Amino acid sequence: MLCRTARDLYWASRNMERAENTARLLDVTLRIAMLPERLDRGKAQAAPWRRALDALGILETFNEDHGQITPESVLEHVLLSPDNPSSVFSCFRDARENARAQRVAITSEMYEDLNTSWLEMRGIDMDRVRRDGTSSVLEWTKSRSASFRGVTIGTLGRGEGYQFMQLGVFIERADWAIRLLDVVGSQGDLPDHVDARDAIEYFQWSALLQSLSAFETYRRLYRASVNPAAVTELMLLQPDNPRSLLTCASALHEVLRQLGGGESMECVRQAGALSAQSRYARIDEILTTGLEPWLQDAMDRLARLGTEVHRQFMSVIDLSPPRTTSSQRQRQRQLRR
Repeated sequence: MLCRTARDLYWASRNMERAENTARLLDVTLRIAMLPERLDRGKAQAAPWRRALDALGILETFNEDHGQITPESVLEHVLLSPDNPSSVFSCFRDARENARAQRVAITSEMYEDLNTSWLEMRGIDMDRVRRDGTSSVLEWTKSRSASFRGVTIGTLGRGEGYQFMQLGVFIERADWAIRLLDVVGSQGDLPDHVDARDAIEYFQWSALLQSLSAFETYRRLYRASVNPAAVTELMLLQPDNPRSLLTCASALHEVLRQLGGGESMECVRQAGALSAQSRYARIDEILTTGLEPWLQDAMDRLARLGTEVHRQFMSVIDLSPPRTTSSQRQRQRQLRR
């Protein structure tokens, strides 16, 4: 397959996955921001929104452009800003452009689905967000991503084009398994009272599960009250969770084995190492030695894998690293702090 085609298909699916996960990030942020303990805390009220910008790697640029962090300014920037390359608006626009460049490599239903999403996205502004409610717009975003994923699975032949689209989905989803986990785990403005702190932590981790539609999966697997250790295990190491790091890493390894024709390519080796690390890790060992270093190492591995995928399959037309590398590096610096 031509490098240009591989790149466009990879980024079409990756951008749609990014739009969905950005919506899920805003969803969990909204839920955490509604905690009553935060209402009279001044700066603490902006803390969840600051963490959301931090997770996206755009906190510094947001402060330069907007100054004060408010829920509405963050929502507008992350949902609707055409100047923010990580916004939902930009993801839909870029995915549609990627697909338009490769209409002969995808099915007509796939392109029509993306084009419909883009046309509808152009009609959304802050007045509509206020009128319909933020949650409604976020649900619409997730449903459009799910629609494109379903059309792709249901209509596209299982050739190299399909494999590159799967590659884009799983490398983006693996990245977000770490980002979303860190957003909740890094909420530091908790009260000193034990009962109040436990109640807030329960609400925060439950909000994460609900934003990922994983609450029922958690109950089925753990049959216990929501707690940070179990949710962390679900997000990182649980093979029954379709969005866990382990599930994504295993899928990446298998897709790259098919694209590379075996285990000889460096990107296949890296994906296999990440998969093995996730498969044989134990949550008690991770928490004992430190969650932050483990997440940092996993993020480093994903960043190297993304760069290697571009070098191996897409470097003929794109010698620069993938667009997410800069934000991943910012995220790595954040995790080190």
